[in-house]
Amino acid sequence: MAKETKKKPAAKASKKRTGMPVPEGLPAAPLKLPKAVSRAESRHLVPLAVPEKGDASVLDRLWDTVESRRLAGDAVHSHSARLMARGTAKVAQKLGEEAVECVIEATLGHRAETILESADLLYHLMVVWVDAGIRPDEVWAELRRREGISGIAEKAARPKGIVRAARTTKLA
Repeated sequence: MAKETKKKPAAKASKKRTGMPVPEGLPAAPLKLPKAVSRAESRHLVPLAVPEKGDASVLDRLWDTVESRRLAGDAVHSHSARLMARGTAKVAQKLGEEAVECVIEATLGHRAETILESADLLYHLMVVWVDAGIRPDEVWAELRRREGISGIAEKAARPKGIVRAARTTKLA
């Protein structure tokens, strides 16, 4: 009878980690990211593909359109007029809903859906402005005033009355 020979398993080549040394006590990061993470990063790192150069003047035109709908007051044919006819609370609620939807899509890494929800959010922001009697130039002027100022410094310079009215210390 032939003698059976048992094959010894081949010794596994030791995987040597290369890269930056990790301080003791901290877990070493994996060398290769999971596919899901790589896919998510690739979606976010792709340059924005815009067929034509867009500009913010579309926001001024959108505000003009919403304002004209408010003045016309045709709640039957105009979504903007219908929203404003329902009152400021409803207008503000819709802005909040769109903001949450935008946040959800961004968190999930859904780039195209985030763009769509961002457009909805900007539309509802314009409705809020029209409802509140705020013109875009007022907001643009405030943004120009803040340009070049650190967000931390800007928040620190806010009047304390705003903090009291908001009933929070997170603004300070």
